[in-house]
Amino acid sequence: MRMGSWEHTFRKVSHQALLFIFCGALATQAQSPRVPHDQAVVRARRIVAQMTLDEKITELHGIHDATNYRVIPGIPRLGIPALHMTNGPEGPSHGAAGLQPPGTAMPSPLALAASWDPALAFEYGKEEAEETRSVGSQLLEGPDVNIARVPQGGRTFESFGEDPYLSSRIAVGTINGIQSTGIMADVKHYLANNQENQRFTINEVIGERTLREIYMPAFEAAIKEAHSATVMCAYPRVNGTFNCENATLLNGVLKKEWGFDGFVISDWGATHSGVPSALAGLDLEMPTGYYFSHLGEAVKSGQLPVSVLDGMLVRRFAKMIEYGDFAPQPVPTPIPAFEHGAISRNIAEQSMVLLKNDGNLLPLDPSQLRSIALIGPYAVRARSSGEGSAHVIPIYSIAPDDGLSSAIEIERTHITTLDGTDLNAAVAAAKHASVAIVMVGDIDTEGRDQSLDLPESQNELIAAVARANPRTIVVLKTGSAVLMPWIDSVPAVLEAWYPGEEDGHAVADVLLGKVNPSGKLPITFPRSVDETLAANPEQYPGVNGVVEYKEGLEVGYRAYTAHNVTPLFPFGFGLSYTQFRFDQLVVKHESGRAGAIVTFRVTNAGQRDGAEVAQLYLGFPPIAEGNEPPIQLKGFRKVMLKPRESKTIELHLDARSFSYWSEQSHSWQVAPGAFEIMAGDSVTNTPLKTTLTIH
Repeated sequence: MRMGSWEHTFRKVSHQALLFIFCGALATQAQSPRVPHDQAVVRARRIVAQMTLDEKITELHGIHDATNYRVIPGIPRLGIPALHMTNGPEGPSHGAAGLQPPGTAMPSPLALAASWDPALAFEYGKEEAEETRSVGSQLLEGPDVNIARVPQGGRTFESFGEDPYLSSRIAVGTINGIQSTGIMADVKHYLANNQENQRFTINEVIGERTLREIYMPAFEAAIKEAHSATVMCAYPRVNGTFNCENATLLNGVLKKEWGFDGFVISDWGATHSGVPSALAGLDLEMPTGYYFSHLGEAVKSGQLPVSVLDGMLVRRFAKMIEYGDFAPQPVPTPIPAFEHGAISRNIAEQSMVLLKNDGNLLPLDPSQLRSIALIGPYAVRARSSGEGSAHVIPIYSIAPDDGLSSAIEIERTHITTLDGTDLNAAVAAAKHASVAIVMVGDIDTEGRDQSLDLPESQNELIAAVARANPRTIVVLKTGSAVLMPWIDSVPAVLEAWYPGEEDGHAVADVLLGKVNPSGKLPITFPRSVDETLAANPEQYPGVNGVVEYKEGLEVGYRAYTAHNVTPLFPFGFGLSYTQFRFDQLVVKHESGRAGAIVTFRVTNAGQRDGAEVAQLYLGFPPIAEGNEPPIQLKGFRKVMLKPRESKTIELHLDARSFSYWSEQSHSWQVAPGAFEIMAGDSVTNTPLKTTLTIH
């Protein structure tokens, strides 16, 4: 009798993790009551007024020693608690003592974006926040909303893809989920942290319109809509000034224009000065006080008004009071591993993108499978998450062979599992199998950018297996887009991203049709590196420490459409095990304002239940200051449909949807003229089209 996957998993799990699992099932999360912000500010000012100058300085930066990391110490005499932070975008990666405890390894944030589901993003953020409280922290360093300007970016897996509108919607959902628990979110990395190459020193030369239309919208939505409690300023320089001492971006745009009332935290080591950074709007230096520990001397010498220090502290204390952190704290409770694992599994399943399925090879029918050759480096082990500060140590993980074995539930189906290092053995296994499944991937990480090529050994493995078995399925576990030199040789490709700790179960459910794939690409997959900005070193990775954003608004799919280039797989693309039809497009202009209501019908024309992501795009009229890219995402809705069921989608376009950033007036301006309204299932497939004239 085949061993159940949970039984098999338990043999691999540490005693500490088992304690989390079994105790966690009984755990409940609690939070202190929220305090209105105005009341919190009054209380914070009273506390700051009682502080000595030395006490104020200790509260402006973190400490890092044998027992403390990611922490700002408290002051017991004034009732000021310590503030503990944890990374990050995939789940808590540090506990209150600085050590990393096991937690639920969620699918990568890029995978979450591929779900195109803000409600799922809320669940993602909520689970992360509950585990942040479980490890004794009050602040989660996430989400990361930086735009994937180049797919080579080492932290692409941590963010939400190449489109500012999609990133904004997923960011708002995630932050709302985090902060619904009483944990503070920390949206990052402000601003334009778009590459790891030379990230500590690179100077990014970016035009005002490009900043406003591409790199700022997700941050703006995070502040104006989701009210993120904190913001992390980034490493790079923007137009010559480091982000954490950039008064225009911090005091100007963030605090004054957008009305941000929280506090600004530096990325770890991103502070480059004391007085200039404090005056520019940085409120907290992390991880230590290399610069801010000397601000007391600046106050005494008259270089820095003490009122600036007071304002920095009031901002942080008020936000902590607002979130209940100055009240008695509940005892951290263990993580409910089974419950959270189930959420992670569901998100992984809803995020996978079916890229190719010639001959309807998928879903697999277990009754027709005599044997399966499961081959590759990520066939023998789970690829739960990316690396770097975002990495989560999973409480448990489901290996691919365990997940597949459990899902098939037919004893006569024989599964041969090989890591693929012995190419001859892999070919032999594939040749005699009913179907071959090759699981490959990469290891993306903070601190370095990566090639778009899979390791050559993996490409050779895929090609060899495909020659041996025409029924070869490739499962990609990657943190970004990758090149596929073998794409014409295989009938089926599934992009699973980094699927989290439930890797084995989630992938098997999609391959076998227990879950109908509904993910859509949040990032364009190029045919070659020459289709990316890497074709011009001045644009990426930069020359002499400077990177020119000469492409302007032409980022991701905007560039492909502007230059009539056909990518390998376009933005918004994703297949299903059923088929959908779009019709009945109606656009109603909202009288007296630059807005519209767009409705259209989506029908499941196939034989299976399935979810479709209906996507709404706009094409702008000519603009005197410079035209917009030909097509831009402005709305979407994910809808579940039974066979032959239809639903009408209603999407609202507001004035911002029809606006561009004017560098002449330094403001958003509605572009008058005829807009093309397009709806469909990807940026390259919009069967519904009409025009709307805005005066």
